[in-house]
Amino acid sequence: MKPTVVPNPWSTLRRFTPARIALGRSGTSLPTAPQLAFQLAHAQARDAVHRSFDADGTAQAIQALGLPTQVARSAATDRPTYLQRPDLGRRLDEASAAALRGPAMASDLALVIADGLSALAVERHAVPLLAALLPLLRGANPPWSLAPVVLVHQGRVAIGDEIGALLQASAVLVMIGERPGLSSPDSLGLYLTWAPRPGRTDAERNCISNIRPEGLPYDDAANRAAWLLNAARARQLTGVALKDESEAPPALASTAAPGFVLTDGR
Repeated sequence: MKPTVVPNPWSTLRRFTPARIALGRSGTSLPTAPQLAFQLAHAQARDAVHRSFDADGTAQAIQALGLPTQVARSAATDRPTYLQRPDLGRRLDEASAAALRGPAMASDLALVIADGLSALAVERHAVPLLAALLPLLRGANPPWSLAPVVLVHQGRVAIGDEIGALLQASAVLVMIGERPGLSSPDSLGLYLTWAPRPGRTDAERNCISNIRPEGLPYDDAANRAAWLLNAARARQLTGVALKDESEAPPALASTAAPGFVLTDGR
């Protein structure tokens, strides 16, 4: 009698990747366990997209690192509007813009933390990443002066351009929750823009993506970000003209070509 579930001969490869490979089959369908795992992953991704951002809790953790914070909102008034109108997530609402428009001392770097498409990613990974990055910023020559950290509800990447301009910062670094995948509902991305101002394009940014313990570790991401920041300051630019020439993380060093760059293409 033939077994009900036929295992896939590639099943040993599954220990090397979270991708859905070698799932086996039951007749012409998936076995029950992989099907249930898929449904769970899909539900986790949907939950991450619709999750509300605990900006106050995140702000308290950032303040414990010795950094002042300010909470802002985009022009998207709620989550459904944010998902349907990406353009509104790229600019501040009037009250937030007015609060940031007041007298400000010019700084080298504005740090922005936005919920993006996964508030879960921001809540889990933004503070540990910031803790790893701060010593590198303070140890740079010269050290980076920092504007207050701005936490944004319903924010997209480009909202950092407006915030950086209002804070008179030379550069802006946006930490944002990336679009969830079926194996990564909590992936954090970094976007760096030199001379931020509204109207900057994605070609004028550098990106480091998939920051989480199961992806790019905090220390490696912080080292990449610090390298890019220092290179951006030296060359007065970011984007396609600035290539990541920092050393690859140890796990990637054997397979990465020189200048290997992690991007999410958003």
